[in-house]
Amino acid sequence: MGKTTGFLEFKRVLPIAAHPAHRVSNWNEFHRSYGDREIEQQAARCMNCGTPFCHVGESHDGVAIGCPVRNVIPTWNDLVYRGRWKEAFATLALTNNFPEFTSRVCPAPCESSCVLGINDDPVAIKEIEYEIIELAFAADMVTPRIPQHRTGKRIAVIGSGPAGLAAADLLNQAGHNITVFERDDRIGGLLMYGIPNMKLDKAIVDRRTGLLLKEGIEFKTNVCIGVDILADELKAAYDAIVLCCGAMKPRDLPIEGRNLKGIHFAMDFLTKSTKSVLGDAPTEPINVEGETVVVIGGGDTGTDCIGTAIRQGCCSVVQFEIMDRPPTRSVGHAGWLGNIRTFRTDYGQEEAAERFGRDPREFRSMTKKFVDDGNGSVCGLETVEVEWVDNSFAELEGSKKFWEADAVFLAMGFVGPEKAAFFDDLGVKLTERGTVEVDETKATNVEGVFAAGDCERGQSLIVWAIADGRKAAESVNEFLKNR
Repeated sequence: MGKTTGFLEFKRVLPIAAHPAHRVSNWNEFHRSYGDREIEQQAARCMNCGTPFCHVGESHDGVAIGCPVRNVIPTWNDLVYRGRWKEAFATLALTNNFPEFTSRVCPAPCESSCVLGINDDPVAIKEIEYEIIELAFAADMVTPRIPQHRTGKRIAVIGSGPAGLAAADLLNQAGHNITVFERDDRIGGLLMYGIPNMKLDKAIVDRRTGLLLKEGIEFKTNVCIGVDILADELKAAYDAIVLCCGAMKPRDLPIEGRNLKGIHFAMDFLTKSTKSVLGDAPTEPINVEGETVVVIGGGDTGTDCIGTAIRQGCCSVVQFEIMDRPPTRSVGHAGWLGNIRTFRTDYGQEEAAERFGRDPREFRSMTKKFVDDGNGSVCGLETVEVEWVDNSFAELEGSKKFWEADAVFLAMGFVGPEKAAFFDDLGVKLTERGTVEVDETKATNVEGVFAAGDCERGQSLIVWAIADGRKAAESVNEFLKNR
């Protein structure tokens, strides 16, 4: 414990990001670093409590708490306080393959379970993690780790998102020959096209994949398994297969007017926007400059749609959430471990409030139909207010309301993996939700075929995908040893 009274002396302070009015004029990351004195004080707030919950990686009342990759958080907080950065990085790298990703885009369930959060603001764990990894890169502590021995075993990883990259990384370090297949034109999966540049600069993704390339991992882009390479060919060529193809089938809203022009799935919007930012010319680009925008659905994807629409120059934006407005954070044991469900204002809502003068969220709002402008395009939508009682809702009579909309983005989450013929070709079983069925080792019913991340877990956090990828890699290693 670096400073015994640190949690009493210092308050939680976050590094000042670019002001919302300024940052929306570009696509640059808005992360900022602490000064030396500030980071020391923030690390000193860690109590090194007798029973830390920050790294447990479990579920409490249906909500993820603690760190799924089980980062040894109190240890590296102490090391940062003492200025022992090399050891802090070594400790962080023991459990997390890609802290540069999680420190930017993870919602930090570790902070929701910080014991200090019982009666004060939790330790700024996510920001400290960011400082560790970025200093490590700047000081050339992160260098290619070339395996000294190769086993001769060949493993195919399907998908280059966080689960696929984590599995590939560990298996490569074990000395196996790894090929990662990606159907898109760039490596990264969700990291590349599902998260806007201002949250995760694509140079950060390329920085890591460049390291993995130097370490011996082979990447093949624009390859669709089941079309370009058949399942039987894959089985014949590789000793093991790890499915990490995500859960990208979006939840639809099949109501009147759904087929009108101007209604898009959120991921289509975010992907095409990122391609444009990277200098590509996406097919049928989506640009909302000067348009009235409605986002249906909360969560990170909805927030990203708001931030993207504002940067494109929309004239207004509204976000509908069918749930009640979450309660304000409470202090004390009653609210602890449940604080992840409390009301928060993310970067997109902050930017919308700055640009348009109000928080864009409308809670307890359910969309009933989309309205045609007479030419086959959406011009608005009708909503009703709902009332929640015991996990069910009822429409409030007389609450119908019309909202103008030139563009509507559906950001209501994902229902599972996209139906892929190669699942049937491989012979893997699927659950009732359409996810790949695995046992506790991440093994499928087919010998030598494993699955990790959202394709078997369902839509979840990037940090859970990394944890699942690591688990699958361990199991593949054991499988190959036993053979």
